[in-house]
Amino acid sequence: MLNLTQHMATPEQKQAGVVDLPAEARAMLIGCLTVNELPSKEEIFQRCESIAALAASLASPDDRDDGNPGFAFEAMIGGAPWMMSALEDALRQQGIEPRYSFSKRVSVEKALPDGSVVKEAVFRHQGFI
Repeated sequence: MLNLTQHMATPEQKQAGVVDLPAEARAMLIGCLTVNELPSKEEIFQRCESIAALAASLASPDDRDDGNPGFAFEAMIGGAPWMMSALEDALRQQGIEPRYSFSKRVSVEKALPDGSVVKEAVFRHQGFI
């Protein structure tokens, strides 16, 4: 499963089969996912088509030949909600099934050397939707 998010996969996600993109491909992905101005609908679609083409170019023949008449392989996506529907469609057109990571929020307390305690929220990967 390709990681098509702006964040590196967590150890738990990697254990579940998520693979981060090579550096050059990751830079292109982040460029497509980073939007600093109000995008037009056309720009959103173009960015998503570029991401889907990138993902398809990284698929090995083994990924494409799994005997499944439906989707050949999967990609973990996540980010701006207004982009995800278009990205799902673009990926499916390339034969890639989009998946979302489901994480559970867990509170973790850490004792500091001065005796104080810091409470942090840690997100633990639970599976894919």
